[in-house]
Amino acid sequence: MTQLTVWHNPRCSKSRATLALLDEHGVTPNVVFYLETPPTADEIKQVLERSGKTAIELVRMGENVFSDLNLSKASTEESLIEAMASNPILIERPVVISKDRAVLGRPPENALNLI
Repeated sequence: MTQLTVWHNPRCSKSRATLALLDEHGVTPNVVFYLETPPTADEIKQVLERSGKTAIELVRMGENVFSDLNLSKASTEESLIEAMASNPILIERPVVISKDRAVLGRPPENALNLI
């Protein structure tokens, strides 16, 4: 079975639902509390490559820090990645990662594509 890693925020209902869904399918992922142990810019780049998403698709634009940092949809990939690495609250969650692919657990069922 594929080993999965989940960037998890226990306060997020979608994140909790994704973990519960994986558990229902017999998958015990490596859970990373990304607010406590933020991913590096390189790790975020890897997730973007594996998911086929752009940085703006992984950013939580509704967070105050997004506007506080003067970020926008027009911001560069690099500036968004650096902002997420420095302010992990900006990372949309949950992110489910396998060896060669990654998905956003919105909806949680997306995680099933990796098992």
